[in-house]
Amino acid sequence: MSDKTEGTRVKLEALKRASVAQLLFKSARLLNDYAIAQMVELGYGGIRVTHTKLFPHIDLEGTRLSVLAERVGVSKQAIGQWVSELEDMGVVERVPDPDDGRAKLVRFARDGESLIAGLEALISIEAEFAALLGEERWRELGDTLATLLVEIERRS
Repeated sequence: MSDKTEGTRVKLEALKRASVAQLLFKSARLLNDYAIAQMVELGYGGIRVTHTKLFPHIDLEGTRLSVLAERVGVSKQAIGQWVSELEDMGVVERVPDPDDGRAKLVRFARDGESLIAGLEALISIEAEFAALLGEERWRELGDTLATLLVEIERRS
């Protein structure tokens, strides 16, 4: 490896370590993987990373496929496939849109069992990390991320 290539690699690694955004990206990915592993332990083995991309974007009253596709940034066909897979697992359901009889809304299945299990898994994970960081630091992190999220959504 040339000195120039090695120097570029070292500089790149230093920039990655110094980047808060890189830390957020990596933390989010690893947290997602960890949460899926917890769901598998609870018996929800069919949940995949692609499915978890949908969950934050499904409104409790339901969301149209086209809106989900826009929010997630993928095609309606991909969203349709993911929703069908989640329907087969009993996680979500399609219901008529009360504002447009021709359209369907995707919502969490009314029995809510899988949603409750998922949220309980997240609460358990959060308790682990709160114990690791301390309650105050964990709460401050949550407040900071909530503020950042509002600003990022505003700019999107």
